Amino acid sequence: MKRVASSWAFVACSPQSWQLLVGTAVVTRHDGRLALGRLGALCEQVKELNTLGYEVIMVTSGAVGVGRQRLKYRKLVNSSFADLQKPQMELDGKACAAVGQSGLMALYDMLFTQLDVSSSQLLVTDSDFENPNFRERLRETVESLLDLKVVPVFNENDAISTRKAPYEDSSGIFWDNDSLAGLLAIELKADLLVLLSDVDGLYSGPPSEPQSKIIHTYIKEKHHNEITFGDKSRVGRGGMTAKVKAAFVASNSGTPVVITSGFASQSIVRVLQGEKIGTLFHKDASLWEPSNDVSAREMAVAARECSRRLQNLSSDERKKILLDVADALEANEDLIRAENEADVLAAQDAGYEKSLVARLTLKPGKIASLAKSIRTLANMEDPINQILKRTEVAENLVLEKTSCPLGVLLIVFESRPDALVQIASLAIRSGNGLLLKGGKEAMRSNTILHKVITDALPDNVGKRLIGLVTSRDEIADLLKLDDVIDLVIPRGSNKLVSQIKASTKIPVLGHADGVCHVYIDKSADMDIAKRIVMDAKIDYPAACNAMETLLVHKDLIKSASLDDILISLKTEGVSIYGGPVAHEVLSIPKADSFHHEYSSMACTVEFVDDVQSAIDHIHRYGSAHTDCIVTTDSKVAETFLRQVDSAAVFHNASTRFSDGARFGLGAEVGISTGRIHARGPVGVEGLLTTRWIMRGSGQVVNGDKDVAYTHKNLSLQ
Repeated sequence: MKRVASSWAFVACSPQSWQLLVGTAVVTRHDGRLALGRLGALCEQVKELNTLGYEVIMVTSGAVGVGRQRLKYRKLVNSSFADLQKPQMELDGKACAAVGQSGLMALYDMLFTQLDVSSSQLLVTDSDFENPNFRERLRETVESLLDLKVVPVFNENDAISTRKAPYEDSSGIFWDNDSLAGLLAIELKADLLVLLSDVDGLYSGPPSEPQSKIIHTYIKEKHHNEITFGDKSRVGRGGMTAKVKAAFVASNSGTPVVITSGFASQSIVRVLQGEKIGTLFHKDASLWEPSNDVSAREMAVAARECSRRLQNLSSDERKKILLDVADALEANEDLIRAENEADVLAAQDAGYEKSLVARLTLKPGKIASLAKSIRTLANMEDPINQILKRTEVAENLVLEKTSCPLGVLLIVFESRPDALVQIASLAIRSGNGLLLKGGKEAMRSNTILHKVITDALPDNVGKRLIGLVTSRDEIADLLKLDDVIDLVIPRGSNKLVSQIKASTKIPVLGHADGVCHVYIDKSADMDIAKRIVMDAKIDYPAACNAMETLLVHKDLIKSASLDDILISLKTEGVSIYGGPVAHEVLSIPKADSFHHEYSSMACTVEFVDDVQSAIDHIHRYGSAHTDCIVTTDSKVAETFLRQVDSAAVFHNASTRFSDGARFGLGAEVGISTGRIHARGPVGVEGLLTTRWIMRGSGQVVNGDKDVAYTHKNLSLQ
């Protein structure tokens, strides 16, 4: 059988009919009451998936818990003080189920009604499934409901169950809602079964124990004897043991199963999008287990070990590695361009946006430009082990503050294969280990560039200094390695950056948007303004430092020079949209939002009252990336430069200068709009931290009795 490349890839292939089990621990809070917020969020996700054309079947727990809560209250209300002093008898489970069923379904009905979704209740018992006619009628009823866009909600009818002790008796065709969900998945031929739990998935041991690790793909031969189950569910009769049994039965019968958290935000939608959250059960899972693949942790640890060997080299040896990389890129230019052209052609055939294809393309001269940047970087002063400060703490006790690498970097980037080269060269120069994950649209380009660069690394450093992550599945594992990876730098869309920030404890450096502004003041030299605006928008419209919004002083509304600029933009193919004022004055289409990064031949124009209005607009709608003022009034220029709170602020210069190479940094790993650690184009210095080295002659603290502190600044030499 052909080996499958990614164990979770099929989930994103839009299964049309799938089931969702909502466990009791998800439905209820720790005090036994219904968790209304979680139920509402789950219903919203079902609504979203229903709208997208998925057929959703629910199996819910919680009726017994709801009924017990109600009956306890009624019993308390109707009890005398004397009654309360007597030992309290456990409430009958069947009575609890009978009382709670109507309340639970009433809540589902209310929530779904608010979302304009119809739901239906189907109560079944174990004995029902002994009748073949029942099974056939059940399938017909469910198919009819799904055709009508109704969400069937199943629950075991515990009130009339023939099982004497529902919480202990595990005999019969099914014995809890977990096994019911597995049975229904088989009966109804569901494409996917999602079992929601109060933990993230199946762990190798109790999730509360530090050594327990989540298992993303369950393989019986590998994991069956490794797993230690903890206690059963705190509220239901199942727990993880029951879910694993149900998942194993359903998956062996052909229905893939994912056990994931019902507490996590958008967990159901994320599973359907193919994200690697929870634990996957599949009958072919053993075929996906790589025989010799390196795990995410092993890849990160190897990068750290290689980085330490790199740091031990002399400055000249590290410099030679970069020069060798530059030579290797130029020597393999034809091969690199051939692979890149294949990526570009595939992206065009797939219908990708022009802006993405533009970022993907390695234009003529790009390899030579990258090689030149690497040589510039190699010839810069060695950034590692630089003494930044020397202090005499006491006599013959000297403290040095020195520069050192951060450790291991994880860079996730989209589209741009040239980013791989820049980032790799910066990592080598700064002595850092590196893990790279590029977009699938640039896979061939990234693969050949990674091979060319790592082949140039000497054996005493090791090729695993720079790891290339090829599967999206590995990213989730890498983002959990906060003990091994020191910094994550995402380069891509707002969605990519936001997802990564929400998915890791590792510090994240980067920017989500590049909404850059050019403000033309009333005193501007309009010839200079035209050159800057045209360059900022047209030079490379897909870049994050391209102009997206043109702000113009209101006194220039009827200026012929402004008309000339707008006509020139249109002549070059730029689509112009207006803010509320510009839309009316210039009779141009209205912009949907000021906070919008076009990344294409389009921009927004708006008129403002003065420089302060421009600054306020930038602070409200900008992304703190790069903003520019065009003016001959030095006082106005200084006001703009001082007050605009962006990573880069320019006077009479194009926003396109906001780039590591143009700043003289040699290259850049990305542009940061954050304020902690690094800001603006991030070069070598942004990939360094500091450490303290103390040189003494036997001094001890001893309560500071025998130490005469001098704290004298010393020269760095």
